[in-house]
Amino acid sequence: MAIEKKDIEEVAKDLKGAFEDFKKANDKELEAIKAEKGKLGEQVDTLNEKLGELDQLKTELEKELKAAKRPGAVVGKEADAHKAAFSQFIRKGREDGLAELQQKAVQVGVSEDGGYAAPPELDESLLEILRQDNVMREECGSIIISGNGYKKLVNVGGAASGWVGETDNRPDTDSPKIKEIIASMGEIYAKPKSTQQALDDMFFDVEQWLASEVAIEFAEQEAAAFLTGDGVKKPKGILAHTLDLKNDKTRDFGKLQKFVSGTAGNFTYDNLIDLIYGLRKGYRNGAKFMMNGLTVAKVRKIKDLEGNYIWQPSTQLDQPSTLLGYGIAENEDMADAAADANAVMFGNFKRGYAVVDRLGTNVLRDPYSSKPYVEFYTTKRVGGMLLDSNAIKVLTLSAA
Repeated sequence: MAIEKKDIEEVAKDLKGAFEDFKKANDKELEAIKAEKGKLGEQVDTLNEKLGELDQLKTELEKELKAAKRPGAVVGKEADAHKAAFSQFIRKGREDGLAELQQKAVQVGVSEDGGYAAPPELDESLLEILRQDNVMREECGSIIISGNGYKKLVNVGGAASGWVGETDNRPDTDSPKIKEIIASMGEIYAKPKSTQQALDDMFFDVEQWLASEVAIEFAEQEAAAFLTGDGVKKPKGILAHTLDLKNDKTRDFGKLQKFVSGTAGNFTYDNLIDLIYGLRKGYRNGAKFMMNGLTVAKVRKIKDLEGNYIWQPSTQLDQPSTLLGYGIAENEDMADAAADANAVMFGNFKRGYAVVDRLGTNVLRDPYSSKPYVEFYTTKRVGGMLLDSNAIKVLTLSAA
């Protein structure tokens, strides 16, 4: 069924109505006498769950609408020939001329481990599917490289200056400090299987199947690595970096500033305000909160000092629901609201962290190891790097 703008408008209308019902029920629960509180609490939880479902549905419909409008890729003769040869390799195991076509179309040779590079269309399709399934890819920056690694130099300031009179001496000043940051890379793999009979079916879209199957395997592994990965044979995630209570002026580059809630396992409106304004003004344009679904349900119940709900539903196309005026990136790999948990982040994630993809996905066809299935050993080199440690703030739910 084609997704239309009016479908999203209807969901947005339902979302707004559900939020009004939720506010009324939650206000009653807060004011209710103890005898009625249990029943109203169940009603609030039910409405809160419905809000989450409608908000997610609206977001998914918007993504589907964008995908339907995306223009197809334009390819040349060499790319077409490579794609056709690769399809025959996947379906039948035929390798005739594939190495030469691959070298012309993709500018890479055959991998040392065997196998062939997927056509650019399939590689781009895989990256697109991964963005849809992986909130970290969707929210963070993206760098595509052709080599095995990536590094860059960053100016972290440090040049001194001062006031002098017309005839005063001009003492030497410190030079600007340059830091080198390096992406932590790893090779991720998946081994989807198919029967030969399915591969022989001319109506079976083998490339789309391969991209989808690989994306399912990659997305779960990647999402966790970009958030908490230790950097050993995998990306180093945002929360794997050192957390420090010092502010941007006194904290070492490469360490993230954390705020402590003051209550083990809980946080308040004031904590969220501190998190927002702990981020410098230049970063707040484009900033978002990041938390899991249970924490989103929790913040829907919080009010500001004037009694207004700080979470507001979106009723406009391509406009997300907001928390204190900022969007929310829902990430189920974020910790639940528990004692000492890093349960909430706020920042400009595109400026703060980047996913680094090496160009190309490699596929090795194996019809022997898992008979009667044909196995496709698919590998991709991917990494992550903290670009700017001032761009992301962390809220730790701790008493001290």
